[in-house]
Amino acid sequence: MDRDEILSWVKAERLSLADFFESLHDEEWEAASLCAGWTIHDVAAHLTLSTRTTLAGSITGIIRARGNWDRMEADKARDRAAGFGPAELIAQLRETAGSSRRAPGAAPLDPLVDALVHGQDVARPLGRRRDMPVEQTVAALTHVHGSIFYGARKRFRGTQLVATDADWSAGEGPDEVRGPVGELLLLATGRPEGLAGLTGPGVRRLEAVLR
Repeated sequence: MDRDEILSWVKAERLSLADFFESLHDEEWEAASLCAGWTIHDVAAHLTLSTRTTLAGSITGIIRARGNWDRMEADKARDRAAGFGPAELIAQLRETAGSSRRAPGAAPLDPLVDALVHGQDVARPLGRRRDMPVEQTVAALTHVHGSIFYGARKRFRGTQLVATDADWSAGEGPDEVRGPVGELLLLATGRPEGLAGLTGPGVRRLEAVLR
């Protein structure tokens, strides 16, 4: 895919997220997100890090987290949330919305996945709606489905995914799962909240895997 187009998508999502965060009340910043143990504030802090993380910082972080990637990401997000208030994080998100800098090892589409999925992580617990643009979400889902990083290959083994709002399908096997690309993306990134919008014989098995 064209990297300039991907970057334009990422910029638009980051600016949209900044607008979303700006609309929140003070108490909503401390509400739980869909990321276990993360507040909305923590997620906002995490979203400012993809253009600011260095290789040295990643190495130090993974050592401190004793090799646990998820723990490292959580620690970094909470540390940044403790150091910056909502207004500062919103300004930082806007400031680097169009930056092409990525965390070490990240592919061009990873920041788009991050923005789309974390947008749902913060909106859904608050009962707010964030639409996911179909073309961008299809690109993100295709990337996640083929990546070794997100665990989707193992999660979807023997499962065919079929989008109901786009011309997209992937995988093969007896367990078909159908639904909107946004819900499939949530499922692909390990979020059981995506299950509610899906149908098909594979849903029950995936529910057992994710819950």
